[in-house]
Amino acid sequence: MDKILEAVVMSSYPNNVKQGLVRRVIEAAKQPMDSEQCWSMLELSTKLYLTGDTKYKREVGKEVLEVYGHYHPEEFEEFFNVRFLLSLLQEGYGPLGKRSHYVLDYIQLGLQFVLESPSANSIFSLLRIEVLRKVCERPSPKQCAKISKLLTQHPQCIPTGKHQLLFCQQLIRCIGQFQCVSEGEEEIMEFLEQVNKVSGLLQRIWRTQTSSILPSLKELFTIISSTEEQEVPSNALASVVQFVPLELMDGVIRNLTNDDSITDVQMMMAIGRMIDWVSWPLGKNIDKWIIALLKGLAAVKKFSILIEVTLSKIEKVFSKLLYPIVREGALSVLQYMLLSFQHSHEAFHLLLPHIPRLVASLKKEDSNSATSSLEQLAELIHCMFFRFSGFPDLYEPVLEAVKALPIPNEDRIKHLLGQNAWTSQKNELACFYPRLASKSETGKIGLINLGNTCYMNSIIQSLFMASDFRHSVLNLTEGNSQPLMTKLQWLFAFLEHSQRPAISPESFLSASWPPWFTPGAQQDCSEYLKYLLDRLHEEEKTGKRIYQKLKESSLMSQAVEHHYLNKTLIEKMFGGKMMTKIRCLKCLNVSSREEAFTDLSLAFPPLDRNVRGSTSVLPVEEIGPQFIEPPENAGQHMGSPWIPRKVPMASDRAAPSMLVETLGFQDPGEAANPVRSNDAGVDAGKDPLSALGEQACAPKDSRSVPDLINYFLSPERLTAENKYHCEKCASLQDAEKVAELTEGPHYLILTLLRFSFDPRTMKRKKILDNVSIPVVLKLPILVAPEETEEVCRRGKDGAVPGSGFMTVVYDLCSVVVHSGISSESGHYYCYSRECTDTVPHGQPRDGLPKPASDKQLDFEIQWYLFNDTRVSFSSFESVSNVTSFFPKDTAYVLFYRQRPGRQSCLLHEALAEAGRLHGEPSLHKDLMEAISKDNILFLQEQEKEARNRAAYISALPKSPLWWRDLDRDKDDDSSSGGCSPAAGGGGSGSFHGLVF
Repeated sequence: MDKILEAVVMSSYPNNVKQGLVRRVIEAAKQPMDSEQCWSMLELSTKLYLTGDTKYKREVGKEVLEVYGHYHPEEFEEFFNVRFLLSLLQEGYGPLGKRSHYVLDYIQLGLQFVLESPSANSIFSLLRIEVLRKVCERPSPKQCAKISKLLTQHPQCIPTGKHQLLFCQQLIRCIGQFQCVSEGEEEIMEFLEQVNKVSGLLQRIWRTQTSSILPSLKELFTIISSTEEQEVPSNALASVVQFVPLELMDGVIRNLTNDDSITDVQMMMAIGRMIDWVSWPLGKNIDKWIIALLKGLAAVKKFSILIEVTLSKIEKVFSKLLYPIVREGALSVLQYMLLSFQHSHEAFHLLLPHIPRLVASLKKEDSNSATSSLEQLAELIHCMFFRFSGFPDLYEPVLEAVKALPIPNEDRIKHLLGQNAWTSQKNELACFYPRLASKSETGKIGLINLGNTCYMNSIIQSLFMASDFRHSVLNLTEGNSQPLMTKLQWLFAFLEHSQRPAISPESFLSASWPPWFTPGAQQDCSEYLKYLLDRLHEEEKTGKRIYQKLKESSLMSQAVEHHYLNKTLIEKMFGGKMMTKIRCLKCLNVSSREEAFTDLSLAFPPLDRNVRGSTSVLPVEEIGPQFIEPPENAGQHMGSPWIPRKVPMASDRAAPSMLVETLGFQDPGEAANPVRSNDAGVDAGKDPLSALGEQACAPKDSRSVPDLINYFLSPERLTAENKYHCEKCASLQDAEKVAELTEGPHYLILTLLRFSFDPRTMKRKKILDNVSIPVVLKLPILVAPEETEEVCRRGKDGAVPGSGFMTVVYDLCSVVVHSGISSESGHYYCYSRECTDTVPHGQPRDGLPKPASDKQLDFEIQWYLFNDTRVSFSSFESVSNVTSFFPKDTAYVLFYRQRPGRQSCLLHEALAEAGRLHGEPSLHKDLMEAISKDNILFLQEQEKEARNRAAYISALPKSPLWWRDLDRDKDDDSSSGGCSPAAGGGGSGSFHGLVF
């Protein structure tokens, strides 16, 4: 019968014809027959099953085997013996070089017919040893899956005892070497199925033998932490972790992170490879294990590992959000990585270029998964905006991309940041920040944040960029009479000459710390500035006079010496004078008092006060006109201190007031036509510089700096409970109080009083009103009549003869911005530029002709953005628009520098003369040596860090280029069909790129 069957199967008849003949043979096999005939049929069916070159032949062999196993069990058991199986497993079946790949399938098929036979136990014992041997030989994923299928169906064949533990470990080793060699989607799906079968076997063993779990995981960690040069372990290992019971997680992580035998490099290698597992499409709980290990490392303060791994892997994790199949796990890991990386903006900033493209892709996908991910991503981005404010130029594209998505409230943001931080002790991360390899391309140096010290950093940078003040500080001679000024000199010198990208102001912080400030808490930068300037002023007053050396070296004329020798440096640079007058409205008696100031604190007008003008080009009748010319009648008095600007008085004359002015970008030396209320904004487009003029325009209903100054200088009625005690009347009387500037400071500091106490909430609240900031400001200064006429004859400062006032022009040089809604929290950063009296050589930008004036236009002076350690180029446009894009980021402290004029000519001439004689400030020997030594030390630190980083980076697992995912998504925008990663269909190439 075997000859007949072989002839039929090997014939060239069609399969349907063959099938009929085979049916007859199989039916005949169900009848009793002799042992020899059974053996012949079993040998033939074995040959067909194992070496058949077509699927049909193997199916015939299978059918015959099943019939003989069922109807002739004794003969089948005798044929399917231990010796035969051992030969199959060790030597294979078929001609040399073409051994059959179906031996394991054959054994699995035959086992079902010998389970109750006397030889069953012998067969099981043989298979327990042989499957272990097979696994140790590292079979292919397909063969490994066959072993798993065999053992899953016949668990009696699973190795026991110590062999079982070894089997689990070797099976994990096999999985670690699995590679999918094809990029076809069908082949990839087949590969994933094979991996699942193998990992499923491990799950089955672990369920029945829990003691094998931990040794298996130890073997897994050994594989992924190996630093030897070898093939990268397969991401298929992720399929193993998903079956580890979560209740074991805490113990496993605790043992790993506290194991002293595991080096940092090994741990970094392991966590890096685990993070790559977010690409595995069928894994469950992978994200939980990754996050648990990251938290475990934070608990034992392995911050260097966390930093390196986060910075090297976060972009790849982010790119996986494109794929719906792994999006949920990738987003969980991304959230933890970002929310925990709170000591530096580096991780978040790596993602900034890619966020808009990802958001666009998710919106295009328009699925529930994409919508949910978009909302979570937007929440995450706003948390990062809150934590790392002060980068408006970088954040604008991202903010534009997520503007339509929900914004979390501040409590939610603080909750997320609070529960995910690596540590509550910020000083523990101080040594890891900044991670800057070299100085900013701007050439400027940043300041390290020592724990909510951004308020100090922004003030120091603003003072440093006040070039006249900086040069004066650096030119100070060495002495012990001014310890705080000496520390400031050292700090300025390092900011000027250090090779470090950022320096620590720790020494200056401890010396200038207001005693009532709480360490580690956010403080008011204006309060700190006032305290600092007052300390420096008082220190110089009671100590050695710093200008004594200038007198001895005859660098100053007698007139200059007489005028300035009695002033401290703070008075010369920041000191102004203000006259406060009070007029009794009954007897018209006026009392006055002059007092010095270093800054003007500008309150916001009440809500019921009309803030006029929607642009910086304001009518003359309104506060802060763009340009003001003297009236045609030169004898007309302007600026009477009794012009009612807060509360109208019927008895007063209607006289025009001398108001604070904002200058546009017209040359100050040119005549400017008066701008009437119906002229506002007219012909602005015809001015070749009108585009720049628009930069100073404020949004509708917003206030401007001139509004606040005019409100500050406007008369105040003293009535009711605030009546004035008139000495002449000897009683309380209604009165009017007015403040007038009598001497303009060289550097005008304006503080916008944004923080007020709310009696309802019993908290200080912040006024978030946008305030437009003019780049050039004209202030009215009260002078004696004879001085005014002298100035008019010299043609300076636009003084009005007989008016009692002259205008002093100021240029904006620094803006300190507060980001947040409370003075006790938030962040400070500053915009600054260097305003000097000299114009650097060079062609104007945009090919515009150089103006006749020797004063640079705003757009020719480079702005910088100082945000702790980070310094970047910026622009006045960014200064003007920051609150429009980020409502919580508002200008708080402004620095203006006075242009040379009559009032300031002595100081300007002295500074210019000193500059000509000395050039760049020359530092004393000790300071120069300290800077030189620190620069050498920094270079040595860089070399050491480069070696350490090279060791870390080389230890990190090599993975496919993450940006290909994003680039592929961009290319898919123009492709047809639904195979883009965002669509979830996944072409073969994209799917292969995702997993492997």
